[in-house]
Amino acid sequence: MHEPLVEVNHLKKYFPVKAGLLNRTVAHVRAVDDISFAIQPGETFGLVGESGSGKSTVGRTILRLTDKTEGEIRFKGKDLYRVSKEEMRRLRPQMQLIFQDPYSSLNPRVRVGDAIGEALIDHGMASRDEIRDVVEELLVSCGLSSYHYYRFPHEFSGGQRQRIGIARALALSPDLIVADEPVSALDVSIQAQIINLFRKLQDSRGLTYLFISHDLSVVEHLCSRIGVMYLGSMMEVASRDELFRNPLHPYTKALLSAVPVPIPKLKRERIVLKGDIPNPSNPPQGCKFHTRCPFVKEICTQQVPEFRDAGAGHYVACHLV
Repeated sequence: MHEPLVEVNHLKKYFPVKAGLLNRTVAHVRAVDDISFAIQPGETFGLVGESGSGKSTVGRTILRLTDKTEGEIRFKGKDLYRVSKEEMRRLRPQMQLIFQDPYSSLNPRVRVGDAIGEALIDHGMASRDEIRDVVEELLVSCGLSSYHYYRFPHEFSGGQRQRIGIARALALSPDLIVADEPVSALDVSIQAQIINLFRKLQDSRGLTYLFISHDLSVVEHLCSRIGVMYLGSMMEVASRDELFRNPLHPYTKALLSAVPVPIPKLKRERIVLKGDIPNPSNPPQGCKFHTRCPFVKEICTQQVPEFRDAGAGHYVACHLV
């Protein structure tokens, strides 16, 4: 086993809730609450869960776009929160982000070629004379044409804009790409094209992905390992095949039961979760999922389950397993 490209150890990210005339902190939103996982070089690690479970905050904290509250994040063996500003600037090109919304992630006043090439100039990775050739090559590799260089974002469809976002992320030749719900705003047919593009680029460039999504059918096609988050905590981590064949946590089972089956005659037993996600500033005691779990026991309401290995690299946090 190689050394992980990314190691996340006991990561916490709490956002303060301010109130009153003096703007005092009265509570904390526990967006990420003590999670650990690792991503191996060349793999696609999927992070799934309902909206508000903390997935995007994990991605942004790994990239140091948001500061952590506690815990450790290591990239290529280096603690990202202990390196100097100069070292962090050298590491920045190796970690890139693809945004969820292809409409708002591009500046409408900036031509596509300039939007992709500006980071190359900022980091001194290409001269102004070389920029056009490099950017045109990136556009073609992402399924666009070289003549798109001088066009503005409003001249493109949603799928084309996301391809531009991918080209911009690739410009600095990164090792890690954090893809934050990159296909959720696209039509299903376009989603398939973008997923195939992710695969092709991974094979040709040796990329490693942290792929954040709430759509398990997309994650099944692209990811080699999957982590399931709920209310800031990691509930289950396993390889894709193991997770879909043998889900252990009741929350994972409920999520999988909601994935549409392409064969009309094949019926899947639907597990409907009651109630809403609890308030992340005041999460339930014990297992955070116990307020919605159909199999809840008394121990679940009192004691936080240990995140442990259930065999074959399948980790789960559940008293029932």
